[in-house]
Amino acid sequence: MVEFRIRPYREEDREAVREVFATGMSEYAPALCLHVLRQPWVLLLLGCTFGLLLASARSLLLPLLALTLLLALARHLLGWAWSSYIDRCLGDDLGDIAAAYAESSGGRFWVAEADERVVGTVGVRPAQGGGSVGEVLALKRMAVRKDYRGRGIASALARTALGFARRRGCRAVVLNTLMVQREAQGLYERLGFRRDRRYLLPTIYGRLANCTITTYRYDLEGGS
Repeated sequence: MVEFRIRPYREEDREAVREVFATGMSEYAPALCLHVLRQPWVLLLLGCTFGLLLASARSLLLPLLALTLLLALARHLLGWAWSSYIDRCLGDDLGDIAAAYAESSGGRFWVAEADERVVGTVGVRPAQGGGSVGEVLALKRMAVRKDYRGRGIASALARTALGFARRRGCRAVVLNTLMVQREAQGLYERLGFRRDRRYLLPTIYGRLANCTITTYRYDLEGGS
C-alpha cells in the first residue's frame, strides 16, 4: 500500500497539478470518440456514405478506404475539440490556482503527495447560483495519476474537501461529470453524493454529440 498525504496547494505545485489534470482528462478522448460514433445520426451518415460509394464504385476497396479516412478525420476533430477544452481549463482556474481557489473568497485547493511527487488534486470554490456566497461549494479538478488509482487517494481527496465545507458551515457540495466519466460517478455515489440533475451540454457540439452533464450533490448536516 503506497503511503500518501493530503496537503494544501503550494505555488511550486502548479506545473505538476496542471500535468495531472491534463493527463487524466486526455484519457477520456477514446471513450468520447466511441460515444459519438454510437450516435444514430453518425451511424446513419456512415452507412449512407458506405452504401453510396459501394453502389457507384462497384468495388469494396474504395468504400472501405473512404470510411476509414472519414473515421480518422472524425477522431482527429474530436481529439482537437477535447484538447481545446483541456486547454481552456488550464487557462482558466488552473492558470492561477492560488487566486482561483483563494481562501479569502471561500475556496481551497489540495494535492495528494506520494513518492515525493504530486499524484492527485482537488479543489473547491463557491458554486455559481448556489445562493449566498459560500453556502454551496463546487468540487472541481478531481484527478489522480493512473498508476496511483485504486489506493484510496481519490476518496481521501473528496473527504478532505467535504470536511472543509462542513467546517465552514456550508449547506452542500456540488459537482459536474460528463457521461464518459463513469468511474468518477461511481466513486462519488459511493461517497454519498446523489444525482441532482442531468442535462444536455447547451452547445451545438453538445447537442450533436449528445454530451450530457450529470450534476451531483452532497448535503451537509448542520449547514447554514
